[in-house]
Amino acid sequence: MTDLLTADAFAPHQTLAAQLLAHATEGDDGSHDLAHIHRVFRNAMRIRAGEGGDAKVLAAAVLLHDCVAVEKNSPLRSQASRLAAEKASGILADLGWAEDKIAAVAHAVLTHSFSANIPPQTIEAKILQDADRLDAIGMVGVARCFYIAGRLGSGLYHPGDPDAEHRPLDDRRFAIDHFPAKLLKLSDGFQTDTGRALAQERHQRLEQFLTLFRDEI
Repeated sequence: MTDLLTADAFAPHQTLAAQLLAHATEGDDGSHDLAHIHRVFRNAMRIRAGEGGDAKVLAAAVLLHDCVAVEKNSPLRSQASRLAAEKASGILADLGWAEDKIAAVAHAVLTHSFSANIPPQTIEAKILQDADRLDAIGMVGVARCFYIAGRLGSGLYHPGDPDAEHRPLDDRRFAIDHFPAKLLKLSDGFQTDTGRALAQERHQRLEQFLTLFRDEI
């Protein structure tokens, strides 16, 4: 992917990106690859334009928020953002960053994750959480959901009860269960006004997809 996406794609932070892209991802998860990092970066810069915040801290947090890979079905999943924050801190320390800036990046990385369930306290952390969650809803969110389901060996839906009217939701077994279990809840938890407005549009796309999907099955 590095030959397809260069640091120039992260302008005006291409110098920082050149330093950090090699650390941005690990493993072979196509839902958390450099394309995901770039989409989150674009989301974050769009939100920052309306909300403010330290641009360099935010850019570094975006570039390093998935620097540790943990599969969705791993018992360590809830620890992924903590592990990433620790790794990011070490990377930035090696680059000579000031301790307060490292701490700001680490906090944003730590609190971005849905699984971690730690409230973000700074504007940069709030923007990163919103920017990352935007990539989990809308049409990209649909694509990522089914991609991950394929990695985990899940079915598309329960053929006898696709809407889980008479059974508990099980998004480890059925991809479509992930919509009511998580994806349709995400738009209610956005941290910034700008992110919230973008989320509402993408949430509507999720609902439209589900309507069409149900019609076809």
